[in-house]
Amino acid sequence: MNEEQFKQALHEKGITLSDVQIEQFKKYYELLVEWNEKMNLTAITDEPSVYLKHFFDSISASFYEDFEGHFSVCDVGAGAGFPSIPLKICFPNISVTIVDSLNKRIQFLTNLSKELNLSNVQFVHARAEEFGQNSEYREKYDIVTARAVARLSVLSELCIPLVKVGGRFIAMKAASASDELKDAKKALDVLGAEKSAEYSFLLPIENSERTLYVFSKTKSTPKRYPRKPGIPNKTPII
Repeated sequence: MNEEQFKQALHEKGITLSDVQIEQFKKYYELLVEWNEKMNLTAITDEPSVYLKHFFDSISASFYEDFEGHFSVCDVGAGAGFPSIPLKICFPNISVTIVDSLNKRIQFLTNLSKELNLSNVQFVHARAEEFGQNSEYREKYDIVTARAVARLSVLSELCIPLVKVGGRFIAMKAASASDELKDAKKALDVLGAEKSAEYSFLLPIENSERTLYVFSKTKSTPKRYPRKPGIPNKTPII
């Protein structure tokens, strides 16, 4: 997907990029490649693949769910900034908090946001489990999202405690993850969320499968969750 195809594909979805936004994506790509030589941010570095598999794929959540308002968005384990930074470029009204356990990635993201002139972005170096127990962040976000971080049973414990009651947890999965959804049933119930929507679609050009699960937070998460670092992964709530 070249830049022109990227612009056109977004336009067809109702997102028209300004010259400034087009420049921001261009700069994002350049910085990603530059920093990737010093640290491992992504295995995908050729321009068409970055525009398709990172930029377009990240924005795909907004084709189905509302990002137009002044929403607070938390991105758990965003790595090189996906999906929240492409969403932020397209929807400047959202405020974004990214939590990542690797300080090098936080340094990259801090530099990136400065270079792209992004406002209302915050980067926190922390384990998601500890972040979710911090009263400054717990149950503070309208939308919590994660892309390719962990299985849904684990991911739910890392993300749902951060969602406000009435807010949304959006899990971005590669292929249809119905087995993950079954495994996560108990975790979702215990943590106070229920599935409100499911969207399956194909990424253009390569036609790879994508699934978006949207969960509504219906009640407050019990204080014991998330548990200590490493425990959700070792012993998921199933």
